[in-house]
Amino acid sequence: MAMASLAFAPPKHDKLRALGIMALNGMFDEMDGVAVLRQAVADLLPGDIAIVSSFGADSSVLLHMVAEVDRALPVYFLETGKHFAETLAYVETLKAHLGLSNIRWLRPDPKDIARFDPRGDLWETDPDSCCHIRKTEPLDAELTGYGGWITGRKRYQTSERGVLPHFELTSDDRIKVNPLAYFSDTDVNAYKVAHGLPEHPLFAKGYKSIGCAPCTTIVAEGEDPRAGRWRGLNKKECGIHFDFNGAIAKPVATVEKNLFRDGAFIADPFRAWSEGDDLASVRYTHIPLKLFLENRDAVLGNPHPNGLLVSPGDRIEDAAADLGRFASIAVSFPGFNDGRGYSTARLIAERYRYQGELRAVGDVLMDQVPLMRRCGITAFVVTHAATRKALESGHLTTVNLFYQPVGVTEVPVGTRPFLRRAAEAETV
Repeated sequence: MAMASLAFAPPKHDKLRALGIMALNGMFDEMDGVAVLRQAVADLLPGDIAIVSSFGADSSVLLHMVAEVDRALPVYFLETGKHFAETLAYVETLKAHLGLSNIRWLRPDPKDIARFDPRGDLWETDPDSCCHIRKTEPLDAELTGYGGWITGRKRYQTSERGVLPHFELTSDDRIKVNPLAYFSDTDVNAYKVAHGLPEHPLFAKGYKSIGCAPCTTIVAEGEDPRAGRWRGLNKKECGIHFDFNGAIAKPVATVEKNLFRDGAFIADPFRAWSEGDDLASVRYTHIPLKLFLENRDAVLGNPHPNGLLVSPGDRIEDAAADLGRFASIAVSFPGFNDGRGYSTARLIAERYRYQGELRAVGDVLMDQVPLMRRCGITAFVVTHAATRKALESGHLTTVNLFYQPVGVTEVPVGTRPFLRRAAEAETV
């Protein structure tokens, strides 16, 4: 069978095309990456294929192969606006070192950013959506002009990629080519050394798989190379590779959304502290106040975003000087009749003027939510079904009479009418 026969555009889901891909995988099962790449570029999809590169820790290997086959091949780099500065510099380093002449930077639509991520923090609350507008949408729009594209994925990177073939027929009837599918970590490193390829500046610091800066952490010895991507979340892919198989990346959207913030339930980027966690490296974890006070230097030296958990009986005053270090402070309400959390929340919001997320956790019920909001709480972890429904519909009770006013806008019951009117006028 002539391999070029696969380059025509048959009807969607053509069985012969799918069989042709299976035959290709059989023929190239043991072939090296350069042979696979040359087959794709020269015979399978001549003039109709591009490469997508993250310019991450291992990208130099595939890009070196591209330079050997065709230096003018279109190379797309998804510039999400969230990359490490070292990655942006590395693009230029490899371009000059390898003589690549057709690197194209893809950026998200400014209108999508303004609409869905105006504060630039969507990655914290909904990483799937962040990846979608910053990666998937720009790439999908560009790849419509190609019959196929080349990736740098490898079987060894995660268990889900363990059956990755050299050639795939995607759901939109394009061909995806993975020249490094069978490469091991040893193969990758040996190739870099053999060809004198420059390393990504962050690789030596422990970053084995490098994506956007907010969602990438150092990988410990023995971990999967991609363990540092979206650490702590049920997410292993950015979304551009979802259609290889059903298990390759279970989207965060399938995670139960229990955090109510900014008018909607969202996936919670934070998790509770677990025995055995390392205070110096843990990420997106609410660290108990007592533990923080006992290990203050280790926590403050941790470069990752974390939260603080304040339980009844804890003295928030003891951590007042360090509250700004935390991206979220969780105030525990262990029972409906325990009101100490309200006082704690007011201290955090009013006395210490904390500007981050202040959330209520524990026994959070619909009658408490308006009172919690008055005390400065801005987010709620809710498992109670009726409370969830009330929050989603906006049908919550309101508090209109105050014996103990909060701030300067509330007037206590019993205040003389003319004083009430004066106070109301000052707020207009």
